[in-house]
Amino acid sequence: MNTTVVRSLSGIVFLAVMIGCLLGGTESFTVLVLFIQGVMMQEFYRITMADRHKAVRVAAELLAFFAFGLVSLYTGPKPLPVKYFSILLPLLVGLLIWMVVDHKDFKEYAYVLAGLLYIGLPLALSPFVVSTGEGGYSGLLMLAFFIIIWSSDVGAYCFGMLFGQKIWPAKMCPEISPKKSWAGFFGGWLTVLAAAYILLRTGMISFPLVHVLVMASLMHVTGVFGDLFESLWKRQFGVKDSGHIMPGHGGLLDRFDSALFAIPVGYVYLLLNGLL
Repeated sequence: MNTTVVRSLSGIVFLAVMIGCLLGGTESFTVLVLFIQGVMMQEFYRITMADRHKAVRVAAELLAFFAFGLVSLYTGPKPLPVKYFSILLPLLVGLLIWMVVDHKDFKEYAYVLAGLLYIGLPLALSPFVVSTGEGGYSGLLMLAFFIIIWSSDVGAYCFGMLFGQKIWPAKMCPEISPKKSWAGFFGGWLTVLAAAYILLRTGMISFPLVHVLVMASLMHVTGVFGDLFESLWKRQFGVKDSGHIMPGHGGLLDRFDSALFAIPVGYVYLLLNGLL
């Protein structure tokens, strides 16, 4: 089958699953995040450690799942008392003690902690984004965040192809990602601003216009750096794609690298400005 067709079909299925799970309710959101969290952490550890230290990697993944569960209970209909979050500390200490006892290739255990910080933590905190308070759930804000991120990617690709080849060929970080151009960066920014304005006018988000545009701009910039961070990480280990779960697109880490940076920044911006 033609590569473009495979890539398009894979992308359509991905969008359908994402939209369906985000709008489906708490259960579908939980299944989606736990699946994404598990696969992305496995991809990350496979890039950095191949098949080594599987046991401690599984322990780290279970710790990330447990953290997500605690946050989900805290934001649920019967909020979990904050004191129960302290359970995470002895679990983390236990993981660190394990690393000391089994200290062969100790430096590789830093990658285990990096995976927890880079992937496990942002996804564990994701229930806050879909919480409406008092145990309510709404996936609209999370979906709006993803639409902004997808708009950034699409705009950067289109403007990069149209203007980044001959008209404005200057590259952003050629040593990290040779295909990223400044034309794509600014084109993606314009696309993001347009998408954010449409989201506001259609009622998917309901914040003041200036905050919507600032939030979208911050998400675009940090999303680009999220993409570059993953590219730099893969380049250090000589890897092209993080995985092969999505035909024509690579792994889930390739799909969500921007979101790991952009969504926390967008959410915290709204939080600090008293809009949530």
